[in-house]
Amino acid sequence: MNERLAAEMSFSTFDYDEQLPRLPIPTLEETCERFLGRCSPLLTDDDLTATAAAVEQFLAPDSPARTWQDEIERFDRTPGVHSWLDAFWASRHLGYRDSIAFNANSFFLFTDSERGQLERAAELIVRTAEYKLELDAEMVSPVMLRGRPVSMHQNRRLFSTTRIPGIECDAVRSAYSAAEPGPSTARHVVVHFRRHAFRMDILAADGTPHPIEDLIAGLDAIRGADPAAEPSLGALTTQPRAAWAKTRQALLEDSDNVAALETIETALFCVALEDFAPEDELSACSQLLHGDAGNRWYDKALTFIVFADGRAGVNIEESGLDGTTVASFCDAILASATTISADKPGRAPAVSPIEFRLDGDLRQEVRQAAADFDKQTGETSTAIVTFDDFGSDTAKRLGISPDALVQVAYQLAHQRSRGLLGTTYESVAVRHYRHGRTEALRAVTPEVVHFVALMNDSTATATARAEALRAAAGAHVANTRDCQAGRAPERHLVELQRIQRHHGDEPLAIYESPGWRILRDDYLSTSSVSSVNVRFFGFGPISPQCIGIGYLVQPGGLNIYLSTLEGIEQDMRQFAHAISVAIPELRDLLENTSIA
Repeated sequence: MNERLAAEMSFSTFDYDEQLPRLPIPTLEETCERFLGRCSPLLTDDDLTATAAAVEQFLAPDSPARTWQDEIERFDRTPGVHSWLDAFWASRHLGYRDSIAFNANSFFLFTDSERGQLERAAELIVRTAEYKLELDAEMVSPVMLRGRPVSMHQNRRLFSTTRIPGIECDAVRSAYSAAEPGPSTARHVVVHFRRHAFRMDILAADGTPHPIEDLIAGLDAIRGADPAAEPSLGALTTQPRAAWAKTRQALLEDSDNVAALETIETALFCVALEDFAPEDELSACSQLLHGDAGNRWYDKALTFIVFADGRAGVNIEESGLDGTTVASFCDAILASATTISADKPGRAPAVSPIEFRLDGDLRQEVRQAAADFDKQTGETSTAIVTFDDFGSDTAKRLGISPDALVQVAYQLAHQRSRGLLGTTYESVAVRHYRHGRTEALRAVTPEVVHFVALMNDSTATATARAEALRAAAGAHVANTRDCQAGRAPERHLVELQRIQRHHGDEPLAIYESPGWRILRDDYLSTSSVSSVNVRFFGFGPISPQCIGIGYLVQPGGLNIYLSTLEGIEQDMRQFAHAISVAIPELRDLLENTSIA
């Protein structure tokens, strides 16, 4: 069914969700075969032999892995379970114990607008309020991807969704839950300005959005306020999760703090007004990634950030949201402008400071959290790489997949800049399955190894290099299709390992094998989104040796955001330069050779 036909039939937002196919459960044999295929290009012969022996043990008739597999299959048949990976996703996201501000959240930098700060912020608020009401009425059109509907389940996590810290595992407070069936009934947002937080109503008592002129007046009142209350406690949301859980419990001993947290956690979303303009796009991206911790609440699903010059973006807490969902949402709210009447003075809606009451210990906790986060910020290095002369239109004209060409270019650049082909992760969306999220693609294939070798062989002809490039891109496309069909091994093996640990069973040799170790030790962690309204997408460093890569391949351009820890900053900068060389080089290689 194509998008035009779907629109004409006027399906409501969630009509397709229960009709979507379930994510297939691979067999142990299928997963192990694919696992060996994914890790083998990175292994020596001896390490591959050792890994194959561990796989043979894993597949033995009396292996406990067969019991773990039975548990996956039973779980998938459980009423209320939508995917055999439901528990995996909860464990992966909510079980994460480090700070989420750098290591889990992501950001979008929107395309520029001619609006000033207050007008831009007010427009984002009113357009989002309108979208929220459409979603409540299930009038948001289901997203179609290549003629197939995708799961809209994550859209229920856009509003009034807050991650709640726990000692061993976090929880999520959200609408459309057992505690709050149906859409959120909140009418307010939280606005951060100069490390103070304010409640501002954006919906009137009858549920209609306040006019944009009124929202501008409300934001102006906040910007001019001089609150005497304690500064915002947003820095606490940058702590490791168990530490934040303990601090939150101490806060809850005071009824004023209970009320303040209630206001923040039930808010539809957050808006952060900054009192400065970033000097360039890289600075804007980095402020969207971290910013001033006192001017954020990183546990909130959505925080719009608007700078003094009107430049804007969003910070995303990803436990319930993937980039593809947020990109579709952003395209919807940014698709058109809202008229602002110059002759109609606004009347500010209800605005009030959010007040916490702190003792000396809690004040010190906030100061220490802010200092720790500033230190983490200082230990992070970032860069951007942009191309205005290469995009998806160019790649398609050359008869090659845009994403595949970019991913192959990453491998060439990595080998040239760091001297090796390192394990590379790419997220692949599988939202065409019920409650589908992403699969893990591994980009280093035998075809990539061969292509990179030819690019470094001075005797190789241009034709041979072009043929190898197309073969590497073809393998990447096939790999992507395997992921889209639920045929990637990694999530399956991790879920089996989670069950093993849950039961206290002895680990099997496969999880100590050279293949598993090398496959799980990323040198590059990559993810892309597609949106005509987003300039950059990015996230923080993943590990001490890993370069994080968020990228957008647009019809007329390619924008890349890189992040890493300062220990390998020079590696990242050399990689950025190598990418700036590799993309035009591969484009020219294909331009000057005929399509096979």
